[in-house]
Amino acid sequence: MTFLGHVVRFIVSALVLMLVGFIVPGFKVGGFWSAFFLALVIAALGWIIEGVFGKRVTPFGRGIVGFLCSAAVIWIAQFIVSGIAVTWLGAILAALVIGIIDLFIPVSTPYEAGRRNA
Repeated sequence: MTFLGHVVRFIVSALVLMLVGFIVPGFKVGGFWSAFFLALVIAALGWIIEGVFGKRVTPFGRGIVGFLCSAAVIWIAQFIVSGIAVTWLGAILAALVIGIIDLFIPVSTPYEAGRRNA
């Protein structure tokens, strides 16, 4: 993926996070830049988790473990990015809504992008 492709991916992710912040109770995003930095932090934390535990335990993995990992990553990210407020229930609901949106707007994972380039 090119640099511009990554920028577009994070802009779309930020817009999705802003939409989720509007829909989900307990998940508040301060503005576009907070959502953009939240998308960057979520991607970085997902990449770290994927490197340590493998593909099946990442936020991009399918199943209950991937879902719970997504919720934990969203909850932890609020402590790194200012302008974000997330409760545990908000993180779980946000992970659910983001998963549903991902069905319609699929974004390749860093794992899949690396495999295509290799």
